[in-house]
Amino acid sequence: MPLFDFHCDSCQAEFERLVRGSEPPTCPQCGSAALTKLLVNALAPAGKIEAIRMSNRRAAHAQGLFSHYSPSEQARLLKGKSV
Repeated sequence: MPLFDFHCDSCQAEFERLVRGSEPPTCPQCGSAALTKLLVNALAPAGKIEAIRMSNRRAAHAQGLFSHYSPSEQARLLKGKSV
């Protein structure tokens, strides 16, 4: 599942999305599917990978994507330890 940068043609927002095979991405601000895929996706700077990964885990947790894990497993995920 590749990670792409997008530009929303409706509200002009720029964001990145993990694109799954059959699911078309939509804008997180306005919900529009009128998106332009940006050509360059910047790589994470050296030494910042862990901080980015933890930020993404916190965002996923806030969206309820860890709800299928037990509370102790959720705590380990948010502290950066594998389940």
